[in-house]
Amino acid sequence: MPQISISSLFSTQKEKLGLAWVAGRSGGDRLLDSDRIGQSPQGLIGHLNFIHPNWVQVVSRAENEYLEKVGATARREMLEPIFLGDIACMIVAENEPVSPVLAEMADRHGVPLLRSPQQSVHLMWLLRHQLTRNLAHSTSLHGVFLDVLGLGVLIMGESGVGKSELALELISRGSGLIADDSVEFYRIAPETLEGRCPPMLRDFLEVRGIGLLNIRTIFGENAMRPRKNLKLIVRLQEQSEGDLVEVDRLPLERCKREIMGVDVSEVTLPVAVGRNLAVLVEVAVRNHILLMRGIDSTREFVDRQRAQMGAAD
Repeated sequence: MPQISISSLFSTQKEKLGLAWVAGRSGGDRLLDSDRIGQSPQGLIGHLNFIHPNWVQVVSRAENEYLEKVGATARREMLEPIFLGDIACMIVAENEPVSPVLAEMADRHGVPLLRSPQQSVHLMWLLRHQLTRNLAHSTSLHGVFLDVLGLGVLIMGESGVGKSELALELISRGSGLIADDSVEFYRIAPETLEGRCPPMLRDFLEVRGIGLLNIRTIFGENAMRPRKNLKLIVRLQEQSEGDLVEVDRLPLERCKREIMGVDVSEVTLPVAVGRNLAVLVEVAVRNHILLMRGIDSTREFVDRQRAQMGAAD
């Protein structure tokens, strides 16, 4: 289960956001985890909310001025339910002064109280982006993940079918490598899977007969990508020349593969002598881009054929 503690969040974002830990240090082990967030009506991060408190409450100038106006007693009564609730931490943005009442309550309830010079909206945007990545559900798949013509493409298939050789040829034609062998996918949005490379395997591609190749060293920085959203799966399937006759040449229904609840388009390419797989993959990518724009070449041809047959009648 993906999770992150407030202490870890503070240490990783301290320099970037200029964070300072004001009070509530005993609550550093409070956790943000994807399961709790998914099962709760609370928001992940937002401005100070008394009715539906966010996991991370942000106090900007407007909220601070409002708390100052209501007085110390009323302020305690308003904040007490929030601190007694299930929030992870509170951040005072825009270098606003921290009320002694706020700091005292944070210490008493063990709720981390942080401070940042960032504007509240900018702070929330950066933290939401970071937390979404850290708390995303993930899985690992076997294959080679590439950026082909700007599209995230996962090449899959049985061991020895030629995935790495195909990837090497695509890289030589301008594609970028994200990961070889083991690809980590994170669901960073309801319909978005982001592929990344495990740190141990970064930059390397294994090719049978040659061994491990450092793609960054051989082809340069432009041959590498840190991450990419998965848009298409290309499955290589070894077949004999006779088997190619059985392949559906006009598929009207597009194949899908479900990964962590997200449907991803899948194309199967038969592997046989004489087939230029690199060109076929690039064409499959171009065709998928057209499909995303609503242009279906197969259906267009079938409709044209039907119209011609109707005219003949």
